[in-house]
Amino acid sequence: MKTVVQYTDYAKVIVANQSIGEINRGFVVFCGVESTDMQDNVEKMARKIAKLRIIPDDQFKLNLDLAAVNGSVLLISQFTLCADTSSNRPNFSPAAGHDQAIELLARLKTELETTYHIPVATGEFGAHMEVEFKNQGPITIYLAT
Repeated sequence: MKTVVQYTDYAKVIVANQSIGEINRGFVVFCGVESTDMQDNVEKMARKIAKLRIIPDDQFKLNLDLAAVNGSVLLISQFTLCADTSSNRPNFSPAAGHDQAIELLARLKTELETTYHIPVATGEFGAHMEVEFKNQGPITIYLAT
């Protein structure tokens, strides 16, 4: 499981000209599920996201996690993170299949919400999405399990 986490003050995802998910302060999380991923990858990734201290404190040090600021997550499926880029044309065969990816993304959302009490908004799997957000910092972190 691979993610790109970006700190934001505001984010939303639009499908077919309609906003379907929106957050204020928190993380935009682009998540790629690989064919080798299982439930333990979900649990590890949820813990990494929830405990990630990349939000600036009063002294502008990256010291706070989502719980400290009552933050939220906008979770966006992003199979292109799983690309094999050994050639100029990316190969997406490492990405999980449709059913596996949907299941593990749903589990990640549930894990963040139930275990860590973090509100999670999502995009729509397989849809063409427009993601609008204002990256603060800029602060962008790559995580993998």
